[in-house]
Amino acid sequence: MLIKIHKSYRNMVAVCDSDIIGNCFEEGKKILDVRESFFKGDEIDEKELIEKMQDLQKEDAAFNIIGKKAVACALKAGIISEEGILKVENVPYALVLV
Repeated sequence: MLIKIHKSYRNMVAVCDSDIIGNCFEEGKKILDVRESFFKGDEIDEKELIEKMQDLQKEDAAFNIIGKKAVACALKAGIISEEGILKVENVPYALVLV
C-alpha cells in the first residue's frame, strides 16, 4: 500500500493499494481517479499503516482511502466504519473529513 501526507493547516492523508495507482474508475457520475501526483507516496505494510493512521487521526488529519487493502486497514485502525465505505466499479473507498 502507499501513503502520502499532504501538509496543510490540517494534514490530508492519501492512502491506496499500490496495484491501482494511476487507474481511473467510473460508474455513472462517480469517478475515482487514483492519480500518482496525489496518492503515490511511501510503500508501507499493513501493521505500519494501521499505526500511522491511528497516530494521524489523533492529529485531526483528513483521509482519502482507496482500495480493498487500504480500506481494510482503515477499518482495523478504527478510523472508518463499514457504513462509511462506498464503491465505484467494485473498488472500495472512504473519506474521513474532520
